Amino acid sequence: MTFVVTRLPLLAIAELASMVIGQRPGVHYAASTNPLLAVWGRWDAEPLPRDCSAGYSGTDPAFFPLYPVLIRALEPSPVRSSSPGLLISNAASFFALLYLYKLVEHEYNRQVAQRATFYVSIFPTAIFFSAVYSESLFLFLTVASFYYMRERRWLTAGAFGFFAALTRSEGVLLAAPMLIEWWVAAREGGREFFRYAFDDVVKPLVGLALVPLGWRRTWPTCGCCAANRAALQPRAVALGSRTRAALGERCQDDRKNRRTPHGRRRSPTRASKLAFTLLMVVALIVGFRRLRLSYVVYMALSILVPMSTASLMSMPRFALVLFPMFALFGLWGARQFFNNAYVAFSLSLLGLFTVLFADWYWVA
Repeated sequence: MTFVVTRLPLLAIAELASMVIGQRPGVHYAASTNPLLAVWGRWDAEPLPRDCSAGYSGTDPAFFPLYPVLIRALEPSPVRSSSPGLLISNAASFFALLYLYKLVEHEYNRQVAQRATFYVSIFPTAIFFSAVYSESLFLFLTVASFYYMRERRWLTAGAFGFFAALTRSEGVLLAAPMLIEWWVAAREGGREFFRYAFDDVVKPLVGLALVPLGWRRTWPTCGCCAANRAALQPRAVALGSRTRAALGERCQDDRKNRRTPHGRRRSPTRASKLAFTLLMVVALIVGFRRLRLSYVVYMALSILVPMSTASLMSMPRFALVLFPMFALFGLWGARQFFNNAYVAFSLSLLGLFTVLFADWYWVA
């Protein structure tokens, strides 16, 4: 019900905005020749359909192969269309909410789970769940991996982690919480834990090995030609070569570059990136004692990795897939003041971001 109630209005608002506001010519990439579908494929959607057809070049290695492979599997023809991406993103969004609900309910209770799924569905950047972007697929795979970790189904958790690492570079971070959950299970099981070596040792190790395997060893499977395989380096490697800077230095750099290449002021971009970054950091600090250790570690790593680069670009989208933060919000939502404030503030921004989806340089 949460999926339907939140997705349908966003789809309608974005389509109406695309017809009313239109698109600046020469600025946006259009993933479809159909104007009703073109609004869902902008900016980072451009390299996706060609990742496994024309090969990698320039900054394309930043885009991991699973999402574009699924797109090409649904539509192998060269005709541009956003339909496969829309189908994949919305289906993955549904299963992401389903697994998030099951995970949070397992960890806390049904009320917290309901609030957590609703909060992530109305997060200001939740419109990306329905666009030709990999956010919904990545959230689905990471939450499912965590769910099976908590169920002690190590091979299944590792398999989902494998595909998460094929979707985005941050998927490899799932190895850390899996190792922590294995250690917790061993400590809780005591001497009896290692009694069944295959279930308690072999399966966890195999599941743990699957996560980095998806990050590093399966690039040739995306079907790119051999000449381009040398360019298929993980996103973290490409980003790691950038200059590392402190948060204050990055803010200062943003102030020096107040205009986009198209002459527009960049202040909304800078403010939104910084605001979402601070939101994640504050949630991590405040919620340190309320969340499970594996959640805290995963959350900390997920924040540190993008912050270790020389830019805060896409931080609003990183916040969208940081599911432990929404579990924490679900706990806080028991307070009426927090619930009312979050819903009012998030819906206001989500409506604004959705309207600007037709001309959304600063949203991304």
